[in-house]
Amino acid sequence: MKHTIRSLLATLFLALSVIAIPAWAMSLDEAKTKGIVGETPTGYIASVKPTADQNVIKLINEINTKRRAAFTESAANAGVTIDIIEIRISQRLYELAPKGTYLQTPNGQWQQK
Repeated sequence: MKHTIRSLLATLFLALSVIAIPAWAMSLDEAKTKGIVGETPTGYIASVKPTADQNVIKLINEINTKRRAAFTESAANAGVTIDIIEIRISQRLYELAPKGTYLQTPNGQWQQK
């Protein structure tokens, strides 16, 4: 009986943990403010540290997928290649980035603005 109750409680705890995971996810602004992610010269975000946890990787992938779609549409509308849009957007993001934001240099080094 005790084993069944423990098993049931463990399953319940696991289910609640899975449901609560989205609440632990951070926003892009939070990740930038904490110095976890930064802007790259290609218009996408990346992890500032060589290793990132799964939540950060998920955030990076979600943001970069959305950016890629927007860049592709903008390039098609402007009649230019996507790399032109990526560079232009990157320049604008660097200009608008608040102080303290990590920006990646063309040689791959991270610097705080």
